[in-house]
Amino acid sequence: MAREKGLKGMESRERLLAAAAEEFANRGFHETKVSTIVKRAGLTQPAFYLYFPSKEAVFDELVNAFRTRLHALIGSSRFEAQVEAQDVPKRVRMAVETFFRFLEATPHLTRIGLFLAPKAEEIKKELIALIAFNLSAEQQAGYFRSDLSMKTVAECLVGIVERLTLSQLLPGIKSPESLASQVVDLLLYGMLSMKHTSA
Repeated sequence: MAREKGLKGMESRERLLAAAAEEFANRGFHETKVSTIVKRAGLTQPAFYLYFPSKEAVFDELVNAFRTRLHALIGSSRFEAQVEAQDVPKRVRMAVETFFRFLEATPHLTRIGLFLAPKAEEIKKELIALIAFNLSAEQQAGYFRSDLSMKTVAECLVGIVERLTLSQLLPGIKSPESLASQVVDLLLYGMLSMKHTSA
């Protein structure tokens, strides 16, 4: 009986988090009210305060959930040792595509964590540092040019992903696969057509 009650409580809490994420993503923090969150979740205001002391607390939990999942994703994307040279472009594309897929699969958390949260800039700086760390290790392994600053590459990558997420991914205009393909093609091979590369 207690286990059943505990499961029901966890389910209610998850419903509140999902409803809050949608409300914050669509309305912003200040326009979102606890009354609209509980209405969307099909629960009561006393139920909300049973799990969260305030609107700020649920918002912070959503931001932290996004941040934690992002850190885990980037941490798991570094190349393992001994990737064959011909496989590097494919591996880079897979890593970028996985990143876009994560952002697409969590659209409300993405809007909150990357664009709406007061900590959004801090999250992006952490993201840049994590990606730069991975890229530097891969650079030392000989996969990337030694004369490039991997911090600059990471800044460029995050800037591109951030913009394309807002303009193309979240509105459903382009898929993670097509965006990753274009981004990686640009970063690895540049913009010049083949007839101009011999200059």
